[in-house]
Amino acid sequence: MKTALHFENYPKGSEIRNPTRRMTGRLGATVWGQWDELRHAAAIIGTVLCFCVRSQYWTRTARNGFARQILAIGVEPVGFVCAVAAFVGITVVVQLSFWIGEAGQSQLLGPLLVTVVARELGPVLINLVIIVRSGSAMTTELGVLKINGEVCELEARGGDPFLHLVMPRVLGVAVSTFCLTIAFILVAFASGFLFAAWTGKGGRDLFLFADTVSRAFQPKDVLNILAKSILPALFASVSCCIGGLSVAGSVAEIPQATQRALTRCVAGLFVISAVVSLLTYL
Repeated sequence: MKTALHFENYPKGSEIRNPTRRMTGRLGATVWGQWDELRHAAAIIGTVLCFCVRSQYWTRTARNGFARQILAIGVEPVGFVCAVAAFVGITVVVQLSFWIGEAGQSQLLGPLLVTVVARELGPVLINLVIIVRSGSAMTTELGVLKINGEVCELEARGGDPFLHLVMPRVLGVAVSTFCLTIAFILVAFASGFLFAAWTGKGGRDLFLFADTVSRAFQPKDVLNILAKSILPALFASVSCCIGGLSVAGSVAEIPQATQRALTRCVAGLFVISAVVSLLTYL
């Protein structure tokens, strides 16, 4: 009798497979959820790019919001970006100049500098700075506006939250990221050359250095820098806007929404950068 009871209580085959099925179901739901979020973000990016070229959508509120975003995201962090660029220039440019000179392969200096500093480090580091510095602030700000009812109040007054809140932020982040990336590359090259010339670890001919770097740039490099700076910025800003405006309930939800938005931004940055590199150079 005990043996029978023992086997009766033993889980059946379908019950053993249920955890696997549940795990597969959760994985599928997660994948489809991420796909839906990606489609939503792509739709918002397309709408922003479509609306921004039409003058009738640039109301005074939208213009003022865009100017504030450029000031907060593109102008205020210039000092910090230049400091980071100077550090990168001193560490990377000097090292490359020294070791390439030691190896007698000075003709490789330009291509290596363009590859390491301009194509890879510049866009990625600037996007990370924007995500950490401005992404969390953007998500929190929109979340507070949503909870306080100011978004509904804007709609009640006949305003469009998309044109007044989303479009200026998305375009402001994209333009600021591109401009800061160019500034980062220029400061990194200049600081690296000056430090190398001062310490005697590199050449002192500025025109030769500039000619070497400019000759290494190709049209696909310019396209790569443009895509790697703007596309992740568009995705990150849209993800932060979605995270902030999706908050509903209490202020306690804002930190969770910010964390999810920043996670999507960082993941999207590396995925987009990898895809752009594959499409550009393979």
